[in-house]
This record gives sequence, structure tokens and C-alpha cells, in this order.
Amino acid sequence: MAASNREPEELLEKVVKIKPVSKATKGGRKRSFIALVVVGNKNGKVGYGYGKANEVPIAIEKGLKEARKSMIEVSLRGRTIPHTVTGRFGAAKVFLKPASEGTGVIAGSSVRAVVEAAGIQDILTKSRGSSNPINIVKAVLQGLASLRSKEEISNLRGVRI
Repeated sequence: MAASNREPEELLEKVVKIKPVSKATKGGRKRSFIALVVVGNKNGKVGYGYGKANEVPIAIEKGLKEARKSMIEVSLRGRTIPHTVTGRFGAAKVFLKPASEGTGVIAGSSVRAVVEAAGIQDILTKSRGSSNPINIVKAVLQGLASLRSKEEISNLRGVRI
């Protein structure tokens, strides 16, 4: 597909966490920054990126570039998710449950960033175990990637609903 045929889609970019890190060298401490960024089109596509640089804007830019490459497709049912799912990564566990219309996003900051970028407007979540934002984001994405709609399941099984 040629680049001229594709028009760039509007992406929601959210910075989840900026963390300063330092390395001890012979000449003193060398400071740099790590940025955890989430990108989504608010219509079922979401990804995350992790950038490291000596300055914050460059770290964010590197994170955004990686996030655009790592985008996954999420199965949605209207404003919510099709079924309950638990995402796991490392010691982080994130429970995602569909909610009725008007509930809103009930989630912590790391989970909220991913869910809103994916375009989910009604969801109940609970994160357990690790509170590390990187592992939380990876656990949410693992959970969202494992979602399947009724149509997808019926096609996989070769059964009519």
C-alpha cells in the first residue's frame, strides 16, 4: 500500500509515567528520563511504548514511535468490552469487567490511559499485585488482546449462533 493512499488516522496520545533515572559514572551522576506512553485511535486500536533519553520530550517522542508500532486490535461491544477478562503480566493482575451504559471508566491512572485510548467508555477494573505502571499497562493490553466477540468465537468453532 502506497503512503499517498493512506491518510493519517487521529491518535490519542497519553503519557502514563515519566521517571527520572540516574547512572553513577566516574565524572558523577548521569541523569536520563524514561517515558511510558499509550497511543490509541479510540476505536479499538491501542498500543504502548517505552522511550529513554537524556531529555523528557525526546523520551516521549521515542515512546510514541514505539507505541505506534506495537498497536493491537481490541474487540469491543458498543461502549464496553464483550466479556470479563483478567490480564496478567509479571506480578500485575488486572481484572476487566464490562459495565452498563453510563457507568464510565472506573480504573486507576495506568489502566484508565489504556482503556480510554482503546475507546472503551464503560468498564469496571481492579488491579492487584504489582503497582508498577509498566507491568499494569502490559497486563491490561494482554487482557484486551485476549477478548473475543461472539462472531469471532462462532467463526473459530465453525458454529452458527
